[in-house]
Amino acid sequence: MDPWAEREEITRRAAARVADIAAASSAQLDEVARVLQVELAESISELRGDQLMLDLLYASVESNVKTFFHVAQYGVPVDAVDAPWPAVEYARRLAQREISSNALLRAYRLGHRRALEWVAGELAGVEPDGRISFAALQMLQDAAFAYIDRVSEQVVKAYETERERWLANRNTIRTTTLSTLLAGDEMDVAAAEQVLGYRLRQEHLGLVLWADERMTSTGSLERLGQLTNSIAQEVGSQSSPLFVPQDRSLGWGWIPLKADTSIDLEDLTRVLGEAGSEVKAAIGAVGTGFAGFRATHRQALRAHQVAVIGAERAQQITSFTAPGVRAAAALAGDLALARDLVTSMLGGLAQDDEGVARLRETLTVFLQQNQSFVATAAKIHLHKNTVKYRVDKAVQLRGRPIEEDRLDLELALAACRWLGPAVLTQSP
Repeated sequence: MDPWAEREEITRRAAARVADIAAASSAQLDEVARVLQVELAESISELRGDQLMLDLLYASVESNVKTFFHVAQYGVPVDAVDAPWPAVEYARRLAQREISSNALLRAYRLGHRRALEWVAGELAGVEPDGRISFAALQMLQDAAFAYIDRVSEQVVKAYETERERWLANRNTIRTTTLSTLLAGDEMDVAAAEQVLGYRLRQEHLGLVLWADERMTSTGSLERLGQLTNSIAQEVGSQSSPLFVPQDRSLGWGWIPLKADTSIDLEDLTRVLGEAGSEVKAAIGAVGTGFAGFRATHRQALRAHQVAVIGAERAQQITSFTAPGVRAAAALAGDLALARDLVTSMLGGLAQDDEGVARLRETLTVFLQQNQSFVATAAKIHLHKNTVKYRVDKAVQLRGRPIEEDRLDLELALAACRWLGPAVLTQSP
């Protein structure tokens, strides 16, 4: 036989065998789909889910197998094929449950391989001619690849569209729920926990995290979210924290805590340092339960305000419980009043000058240490005589004794320490 004619004959018989195999497999559709469903669920843990998701997985597999067999049996052009609606619906449900699209694509790859193994086994049992069997298998492989390539692209597109829509709706609901919680309005705590994905009936640490506004990268929020997780790990949280973006460089966070967890600022500062110097945080005091969730957040917001006003002088992490921060937070609400307080209580000690700042810091510690030169020297690692010189110089610049208006003096020093240039007098 002429070689060309022989190849034509092999192609014709192979196409006929492909149609026969597809028709025979269609008759076993339920068995094929059920086997694939079980294997996919066992191989890809994300797809195990509840009974509803398993049923949808079966419907997706069954509809894809059926459509492919029809393509193979009748020679339907793959370009004319659309993803079956059960497959599209299954992709949407995965998006709603925040199951990665990688799991979806892996299911199509594994299903592709397993279906080809199935038809190859069927083909080997009915076609004795190796040339025809090989040609038929090649046809099936080409058709299967083209089908999977087209349909997987369509279902991933449906997945991404649904995920965007779902996240937008969920974020709207979550934002509304969070606003209601923080306003102190009555609501079902269990329902709020479900929406937020965070347990309210526990101890919390409120956070405000932000990045330098000069950072325009869209990855800033992702870094802040990762930093929230890192802080949670550092303090030994046993469940996931809550992070809620506010804009492209600012987010609110809540860290779930075990009972009686102590917060070590040095450890948290180290974690922030690993995230980069352009990232800063403000934290509240540990709060308990529903009321504590709101209280620690309010405190973190006030500490954040103090840090923002303090600008370059702000530490990388500002704690509401740090000495002087509560007072500075109260004064930050009225900077004009704070400036008047600082000017009237400190006189020349209110100058925005590095040397004067050292005098204020020494005087602050001196007052905290009950006016003990020895204790102050040990605290700030200076000689006792140096401490005495600085305190005397501070009193001289103030223009009146320490004992005069002692409470207002300490408030003014706290304002200078945390609010910086916003309340200080510019040096001549």
